[in-house]
Amino acid sequence: MFGKSFDIFMHVCVKGIFVSPNVVSLLLGSLVDSHCADVIVDKYGELCSAMREQSFSVYEFVMNRFMNRGEVEMGFGFHKALIEGGFGLDIITCNKILKAIWMQNDIGVADDYFNMVLRTGPKPNVVTFSTLIDAYCKERNLDKAFELFDVMAGNGVAPDLIVYSILIDGLFKAGRLEDGHRLLLVALDKGIKLDVIGFSSAMDAYVKIGDLGRVIQIYKRMLNEGISPNVVSCSILIKGFCQNGRILEACGLFVQILKLGFEPSILTYSALIAGFFKSGNVRDGLYLYEDMIKKRCEPDTIVYSVLINGLCKQGLVGDALRFFFQAMNRGLSPNVFTLNTLLDSFCRLKCIVGVMKVYNLMGMLNIKADTVTYTILIKGAAQLGRVDEALLLFFQMLKKDIKPDSITYCTLIDGLCKLNKTSAGLCIFDFMCKNAVAPDIAIYNVLINMHSREGHSEAALELFVHLYNEMLENNIAPNIVSYSILIDGLCKRGLMKEASCAFRCALDKHLLPDVIAYTILIRGYCKVGRLTEAMMLYDNMLLNRLTPDHFLERTLEEYQLQKAGAKHLCA
Repeated sequence: MFGKSFDIFMHVCVKGIFVSPNVVSLLLGSLVDSHCADVIVDKYGELCSAMREQSFSVYEFVMNRFMNRGEVEMGFGFHKALIEGGFGLDIITCNKILKAIWMQNDIGVADDYFNMVLRTGPKPNVVTFSTLIDAYCKERNLDKAFELFDVMAGNGVAPDLIVYSILIDGLFKAGRLEDGHRLLLVALDKGIKLDVIGFSSAMDAYVKIGDLGRVIQIYKRMLNEGISPNVVSCSILIKGFCQNGRILEACGLFVQILKLGFEPSILTYSALIAGFFKSGNVRDGLYLYEDMIKKRCEPDTIVYSVLINGLCKQGLVGDALRFFFQAMNRGLSPNVFTLNTLLDSFCRLKCIVGVMKVYNLMGMLNIKADTVTYTILIKGAAQLGRVDEALLLFFQMLKKDIKPDSITYCTLIDGLCKLNKTSAGLCIFDFMCKNAVAPDIAIYNVLINMHSREGHSEAALELFVHLYNEMLENNIAPNIVSYSILIDGLCKRGLMKEASCAFRCALDKHLLPDVIAYTILIRGYCKVGRLTEAMMLYDNMLLNRLTPDHFLERTLEEYQLQKAGAKHLCA
């Protein structure tokens, strides 16, 4: 009896009797569910007047009801009927509906609703556009986001701080750093006062790719714009300094945070502790951790991961385990990164018992092994000469649908080649190519090294030429390691002219030879008795501020003594 119920409701409203919003919700919900929305449209004006004092939006309730029921077209029809009936809808309410639709993970419906509002009214405002632009940025559909940005300009709606911040953040998170930085400058040139969050987002993106110069540039621009840094922006800069080994500047900024009255965050502490460990200063890293505890800043999984990773890299696996179990006792669940770090440390120590315990612990904690886990296990097995186990792990990985990456393939191929399983290594290389995993420079270096070690320098040279051709096609460039391997193979065959040519070629490519490259060529010259060239190369190495190792110096002394002895016998 919906008609009778509605008549009684309207009669009560006319009499000025208060009606509970719950009763109204029941009535309107029943009408929507029974597809009697036309009744609501006919009496929409009276309904809105009756419920105005109770801040109850009839339009919002009905639209949400339709959307929740999945009756999108019915909802759109209701909207159009109200517009055609001359009812003025509020864009603020429409914005709420738009956001609600998007929050239900249905961006296609949200886009349809936006286009309907754009065609029929009410006129969208900056919030309407920013809501949908934000949705597309979170979906990583930046093309659609910028298409809306253009529509916004075409409708005479000026973008504000929020719109620019959303787009800049979206570009940075998508890895389009130059586009993000360009848009940031455009916003500033248009007089948009970006906040510290926008600048911090830009700084964080450049920290992630290790471009400290650009991070500092953005930080200075933020200060020039009169925007005061907060603890987040300072922490991001500290992280950038630490990643680049500039620990003193990071410490100075940490002191500045304290002077400004900020409380260092988890991010601040984790970045600086990681910086201390990276520079080999374990003592100060642990002191900072103790300071963090004293200030009642509760360490999280990230801080413990930093501590465990740093200690493991310093070879202090026992201390790393102490922090691991301390984190467990605090109720923190370790992540796969932490367990992979411990796994890698035990593999380096060739401690099979430790490896098995950590791997079993992953299963107990319901932490799924990832590509890195299997790569570490494959490397450990190969280093112990257990080829069958390395291959078994590799195929077990494929069976579990864990996709090997280029590092996994490189690790396995390198392990097989070092154990003189050349044919197996080449089979894995072919398998990699068939599975559309693009080989990188590290894999080619392994293959070149394999041919060089077996005395196949012609094959190594052919592979090097092939690598150079692929560089042109796939932007893979040979590095100094590639040239060093090639030079070593040529020197072993006594082809010093070709080796010297390869060395000059590396210099022409603006690749700076390291101690290893110089040592290989100097030893090659010594073996064929060309000490003059060897000494000239040695002097050139010192001019480039490279410190020769003890082995090279002893080699030169031995050959000089041999030459002196030969001259003495001739005399």
